[in-house]
Amino acid sequence: MTIDSKLKGADVYPIAIRAEMDAAGLYRDLQGRVRNEALRQKLDFLAKEEDRHKAILERLFHDHFPDRKLVVPAESKRPQALASVDESTRVVSLFKLAMLKEKEAEEYYKGAKALTGDAQAKRILDYLARVERSHYYMLKSEIDLLERFPDYYNVEDAHEGQDLFHIGA
Repeated sequence: MTIDSKLKGADVYPIAIRAEMDAAGLYRDLQGRVRNEALRQKLDFLAKEEDRHKAILERLFHDHFPDRKLVVPAESKRPQALASVDESTRVVSLFKLAMLKEKEAEEYYKGAKALTGDAQAKRILDYLARVERSHYYMLKSEIDLLERFPDYYNVEDAHEGQDLFHIGA
């Protein structure tokens, strides 16, 4: 999602914080839907990353706007693809949604970086954009596995001797 160029610096952070909260929630929801322990650990990692991003953004807001109260929106200002998520939503669809959200976050942070004149904020926003890009590719890799092995997420371990096999010495 591109950032609204009319936003002021102080307004950028609450929107980003809400998005990080939503992303962490999505990863935790996904974690509750999968049995594969390796995948659960990856989702836990991603949720914790989003929690760290939230903390970074809160600190940045308070450092740059010490006289302002941080008011995080109750709902995301970003497109609400999450509104269509329910218990029947397929796991691979949730991964694709998460991948889309990571791409939107990367674009948002790039746009926010362009709006700020503060060198520290630029570095942090650039860092966040790059981390969101790495999350995107991590999810892309998992989607590739889910599409190749549709029940990958729903087994506790690999299907040794069935879908997967070892080649070599």
